[in-house]
Amino acid sequence: LGKGPVYSEKREKHDAALAELQQLKLENKEKIASIESQIGELKGAYETQIVTTQPIINNFDGLMARVNALGKLPWLPSLFIFLLFLAIETSPIFAKLLSPKGAYDYKLDDEETTVQANVLQNKNQREAMLRTDYAINDRIYNDIEKEEELYTYKRNKTRELMQLQADSFYKKQKNVL
Repeated sequence: LGKGPVYSEKREKHDAALAELQQLKLENKEKIASIESQIGELKGAYETQIVTTQPIINNFDGLMARVNALGKLPWLPSLFIFLLFLAIETSPIFAKLLSPKGAYDYKLDDEETTVQANVLQNKNQREAMLRTDYAINDRIYNDIEKEEELYTYKRNKTRELMQLQADSFYKKQKNVL
């Protein structure tokens, strides 16, 4: 039952794929075994290399050996070494403090005072412009205050505005009733 021509065709494809899978498994097992043996050989070579180079590393007097030796020195030579390095590091500072003013110092001072003078001049100029604007505005408003024509014009416009407001209020009240 159910074993027709389609089944046999699919069964043949399945059997071929299964045989191919088995062949790949065998090939990969051989490759894995070969690579694992190479790993073992490399680990052994690494261990022998460490054993042969360890005496050289132990007898090496590098930075760590020097640091250890420095810790074993008496305090007097260690103090003088410290003072020597301190003198070397601070000597440029003392040389600059003890030397007289040179061309660089004068040019630096000139640049600083130039910038300072420019800033001060700009500040004074802005303050003078502000005072001038205040004086001009005061004169203009004093003149306008004394001008009778402007007063009359504003009074008439205000009167018209108040009349319009009163009329509008009256109309609204009339509509409410």
